[in-house]
Amino acid sequence: MAFALGRSSSTAILASRSLSSPSPTHFVPLLSLTPAHGNGKKSFGSIRVQGKKERPLVQCNVAAEINTVEQAANLSKESQRPVYPFAAIVGQDEMKLCLLLNVIDPKIGGVMIMGDRGTGKSTTVRSMVDLLPEIRVVFGDPYNSDPEDPESMGIEVRESLGKGEELSVVMTKINMVDLPLGATEDRVCGTIDIEKALTEGVKAFEPGLLAKANRGILYVDEVNLLDDHLVDVLLDSAASGWNTVEREGISISHPARFILIGSGNPEEGELRPQLLDRFGMHAQVGTVRDAELRVKIVEERARFDQNPKEFRESYNAEQEKLQQQISSARTSLSSVQIDHDLKVKISKVCAELNVDGLRGDIVTNRAAKALAALKGRDKVGAEDIATVIPNCLRHRLRKDPLESIDSGLLVIEKFYEVFG
Repeated sequence: MAFALGRSSSTAILASRSLSSPSPTHFVPLLSLTPAHGNGKKSFGSIRVQGKKERPLVQCNVAAEINTVEQAANLSKESQRPVYPFAAIVGQDEMKLCLLLNVIDPKIGGVMIMGDRGTGKSTTVRSMVDLLPEIRVVFGDPYNSDPEDPESMGIEVRESLGKGEELSVVMTKINMVDLPLGATEDRVCGTIDIEKALTEGVKAFEPGLLAKANRGILYVDEVNLLDDHLVDVLLDSAASGWNTVEREGISISHPARFILIGSGNPEEGELRPQLLDRFGMHAQVGTVRDAELRVKIVEERARFDQNPKEFRESYNAEQEKLQQQISSARTSLSSVQIDHDLKVKISKVCAELNVDGLRGDIVTNRAAKALAALKGRDKVGAEDIATVIPNCLRHRLRKDPLESIDSGLLVIEKFYEVFG
């Protein structure tokens, strides 16, 4: 006896192999399963045997389905692994500042974090999850489409708007997506939906990680070990803000505007200059040398490992204060002004350092405004520029892939020379 299993949800065919002759194998359908729909329950329907009456199968209860988005969100939150609080990170001020500025203004273009192993790079990035603000998205859309910005909308949402349909909008936290080193190109970009192709006979697109990261954060740990073909994909999407997929006769483009955050150890190899330039800012992380600070870090980590829930609760007040600061800075960012003279001096520093392109000028202006907003001011000062300009320019000075990244001293020297 053999069974031919169909993928269709509507009918499953049970077949028997004829054993009467050694001729080529053929299947004879004996019975089929017909689905039945109950109230709140799911059943296998009834058995229909050739030439006989249908016999109902015994209904069986399945796990209760979650009816509301809020219940699903709460369930997901409870099942998540506990994350180390951002406010509990000791030291590493440069890295923390770069991350905060990118959350305030995502158009800065992300941050590359390079430093010694065991310095808390991955822990700090993942701790940002609790601080991420909420955004408006179209409900059920795989691309986290913005209901008000056509540039951040998927094709289906645009078509619905064109027909005058009303969009269901929900508030959700900015998404953080981890890109593992072993990810395939299909998983990153998206591919053909095999299930729909088999069950419905239609070509459909199954979105990948770039779609999930739209309007969110894409984090690549050990980015300097990422395969070259995936680096090329990230470069293309980061440059255009769109991901185009050509797979098995499917051609589709969708928005892929994300904050690209990478971390790595320079001992394992440097990044290509083209990819480095895509990161808005660059943070260097060093090992803490102060013995008292090292002891504090060890003790705090031990407390977290012993009782994560209690440890997180002890930092609730500081976390909430940071969230309010970020929310306030995002709201006031558009009203922050920077004098024309300061803009000219920023561009003069970039020109004299022989920085290729204008990305350095743009990022420095944006980062300085974000820092002023974080401090609660509506005007950028020279001290704001002095704080962010090394992080915005030092990784753009490297022309030869064999050169090491400048520590920022060259940028600071040029800054004081131009700004006086």
